[in-house]
Amino acid sequence: MMQIFALSGLINGICALCFGLLIIAKNWRGRMNQLFFMMCLSVAIWAFSYWRWLSATDFDAALFWVRMLSIGSLFIPIFYFHWCTTLLKINLRFTYLVHGMYVIAALLLAISNSSFFISTVRPALFFPFWPRPGIMYTIYLIFIYLGLVLYAGYLMLRHYKEAPNEERGQIVYILLGTIFGFGGGASNFLLWYEIPIAPYGNILVMLFPFFLGYAVIKHHLFDMRVVATELLVFAIWMFLFIRGILATAPLERYLDFGLLGLVVLFGIFLIRSVWREVEQREQISALAFKLSAANAELKKLDAAKSEFISIAGHQLRTPLTVIKGYTSMVLEGSFGQVAEKSKEALNRVLTASTALAKLVSDLLDLSRIETGKIKYEFKEVQIKDIVHGVLQELEETAKNKNINLEFASENVRESKVIGDFDKLHEVIINLVDNAIKYSAIGPISISLKKTARDGAGQILLAVEDHGMGIKPEDIPNLFIKFGRSDEAKKVRPDGMGLGLYFVKKIIEDHKGRVWVESPGIGQGSTFFIELPVQ
Repeated sequence: MMQIFALSGLINGICALCFGLLIIAKNWRGRMNQLFFMMCLSVAIWAFSYWRWLSATDFDAALFWVRMLSIGSLFIPIFYFHWCTTLLKINLRFTYLVHGMYVIAALLLAISNSSFFISTVRPALFFPFWPRPGIMYTIYLIFIYLGLVLYAGYLMLRHYKEAPNEERGQIVYILLGTIFGFGGGASNFLLWYEIPIAPYGNILVMLFPFFLGYAVIKHHLFDMRVVATELLVFAIWMFLFIRGILATAPLERYLDFGLLGLVVLFGIFLIRSVWREVEQREQISALAFKLSAANAELKKLDAAKSEFISIAGHQLRTPLTVIKGYTSMVLEGSFGQVAEKSKEALNRVLTASTALAKLVSDLLDLSRIETGKIKYEFKEVQIKDIVHGVLQELEETAKNKNINLEFASENVRESKVIGDFDKLHEVIINLVDNAIKYSAIGPISISLKKTARDGAGQILLAVEDHGMGIKPEDIPNLFIKFGRSDEAKKVRPDGMGLGLYFVKKIIEDHKGRVWVESPGIGQGSTFFIELPVQ
C-alpha cells in the first residue's frame, strides 16, 4: 500500500514538471507563465520529495525528505495566490501582501530544518515514518496555506460574476484545479494531526497543474486537441519512466529508458505540430472574426453613403430642373429675342445641366438599387413598341454623328413580356445611346427575334455597333458598379460606369439576362438582352 502512495508522489512530480515546462515554453517572458512555472516547480519539489520520503528505509532519510517536501509546499500557495491576482489583473492591489508572504516564507525556510517546523517522523497506520508538525508549521498551514488559497478562491468567484463568458470558462478550470490540487494535498494533513485517515486524495494533485495549465494556454474548443495530445504523450512518458524505475534487471531498465528517450523526442515533435495547427486555425478564426466585424462596419458605411446620395440627389434635382426649364424657355424666345452669341452660351448651359441632371438621376437610381427601394410596375409590354420609341428619341443624336439606326424584327409581333415599361425603356435607350457614343461610323443595328431556351419562349434584343470594340479581359467588368474599360475612359472621360450596372440589375429583376460579345478592339460589339415571353 505504501508503495502506491509513494508512486502517487512520483506521478504528481512528473505531471507538475511537464506542465510547468510546457507553459514556460509557450512564453518564457510572460509574467503569468513565469509564476506558473515557479508554482509547478514548487509542486514538483514537494512531490518528488514525497516519493523519496515514502521510499526511505531509515529515520534520518525520511526526516530529511519530509523537510524537503515542506520547503516545496511552503511556496505553492504563495505562488498560486500571486498567479491568480496577476491573472485577474488585480496584482497591484496586493503587492504588499504578496511581498510580505514571500518574506515570511523566507523566514520559515530558515527554520525548516528545526523541530519548530517539522518536529519528527514516527509510525502511523501502515507508514513507518510519518511526520509530526511543529508549531510554526501549524501557523503556516492555517494562515498561509488555507488563508491564501481560500482568499484566492473568493477573488475568483467574485470576478466570475462580472467576467465575460470566455473568462468564466477560464475561472472554472482554475477553481477545479484548486479543489483537486489543494484538496488532494490537504488529505495528507489528517494523519499529520493524528486523524487516522490515509492520504487517498494525494493522487488528485496531478490535476492541479493540468487544469491551471489548460486555463493558461487557452480555453477554447480547439485546445482540447492539444490537451488530449499532451495527456496521451505524458501518460506514455510516465509509464515508461515508472517501468524503468521499477525494473529489476539492468538490461530491462536500459531498454525502458532508451525507449523513453525516443518517445520523449517524438512526443515533443507531435505536441509542437498540434500546437502549430491549433494556432493556425485560431489565427484563421480571429481573422474571420475581424473580417466579419469589418464587413459589418462597411455595410453601415455603405448604407450611410447611399442615404447621403439619396438626400443630396433629391436636393440637387429641383434646382437643376429649374435651370434646364428656364434656359430652354430663354432659347425658345419666351422672354424676348436672344442674340446668337448668347444662344451659344445658353446651349452650353443647357447641355451641361442636362448632363448633370442625368448624373444625379443615375446616382439616385444607384441609391434605390443598393437600398432595395427600386420599384417596378409590372404589366404586359410590347418590346417592339419600346424600341420604336427609343429610335425616335435618339434619331437626332445619331444624325449629328452621321450614323444610321437600323431596326429589324422576326416573329415578335404578338409576343409580349411582363415588365415595367419605363425601366425597360431606360435599359434599351442606355444600350443604343452607348452604341452611338462609342461609335465613329455606322450603322447601328437593333434586332428583335423570338427564341427558346430551356423549353421556354424568349425575346432576344441585340444592339450591334461598329465602334471601338472591347478587350476580352474587360468584358467581365462592364456590368459591375463603376466598371469601365480604359478605352471607354479615353473616349468619354466624363462617364461614371453606372449605365450597364443599372441595365444588368433591371434585366435580372425581370428574370432575364444580359451579356456582350466583341471580337476585340476596333471591331465593334453586340449587346444582348433576353427576356421571357408572356
